[in-house]
Amino acid sequence: MPQTFALKFISGKYQGGEFPLTPEREFVVGRSSELDMVLVEDMVSRKHAKLSTTQGQIIIQDLGSTNGTFVNGEKIRKTRLKEGDRILIGTSILKVVVTNAPQVTPSQAKEQLEAVGRNDNKQSTMSGTLEEVPIPDLLQLFSTSKRTGVLHIKSQLGYGKIYLKSGNIFYASIDDDHDLGPMKALCRMVGWDEGGFEFGPPEAEAEFMLELEDSTESLLMEALRQLDEFRRIAGDLPGPHEKLSVPKPLEPSLSQLKPLELDVFQLVLNHGMMQHVFDRSPATDYETASALLSLVSQGYVLRK
Repeated sequence: MPQTFALKFISGKYQGGEFPLTPEREFVVGRSSELDMVLVEDMVSRKHAKLSTTQGQIIIQDLGSTNGTFVNGEKIRKTRLKEGDRILIGTSILKVVVTNAPQVTPSQAKEQLEAVGRNDNKQSTMSGTLEEVPIPDLLQLFSTSKRTGVLHIKSQLGYGKIYLKSGNIFYASIDDDHDLGPMKALCRMVGWDEGGFEFGPPEAEAEFMLELEDSTESLLMEALRQLDEFRRIAGDLPGPHEKLSVPKPLEPSLSQLKPLELDVFQLVLNHGMMQHVFDRSPATDYETASALLSLVSQGYVLRK
């Protein structure tokens, strides 16, 4: 028996709703009330996109919409969809899923989706969970669709903010700790995989001494690279609350240290706790971890 697919709304005004993709049909998506799937929000065109389910394939086509249709972070004109693909239309992120739900008619599906929208209090805010939409995927979507605003992230690991202008990340912070540095904050947040997010308007008063200048794509690639490298060596690191110390007398010469190693050595000397060293280091967590492991291996730092 062939699989039955649906579009699951995982972000936006219609979050939680599903729209079944009945085989051998076409569905037009847009703001106009006479269409098959009606999304009532300003960023959706009257006739925004068309979905076709023919011969076991699902095809999506943009209908010349003002703000575009995006699949997995890429702006598309027409493309084939598969299970797990994420579609961005307006502030809604839809995921292609296999469904075992009882079949409903397209008109019933339209009514159910409209009911979800009427019961929503978010007023077209883009929000959802990191379990459904990881932070790197979100940032890629925002970059391609050139969004301006602030991505608010609430996690057990902290409260993060990522600031974007026309899709470009220019600042990031965790718990409003601006001493942490925007790149370090971004590198930490791309590893968060639990919690919720909401994309809000720009903050008028937001001005920062140090802003990120590289493209969102470059920043994401570097953050993900550093995250992978950090995870590779994480098992060799002291725990966050583990005490660190400097041996007395100190036999190795400080003149042999690289600049970052010297910075980390001083932080160990001044603060003595692993997490404090990482939070106050001028470098990213991976760079700090590499320097710290080098100091331990050379006998400059002791683990208690």
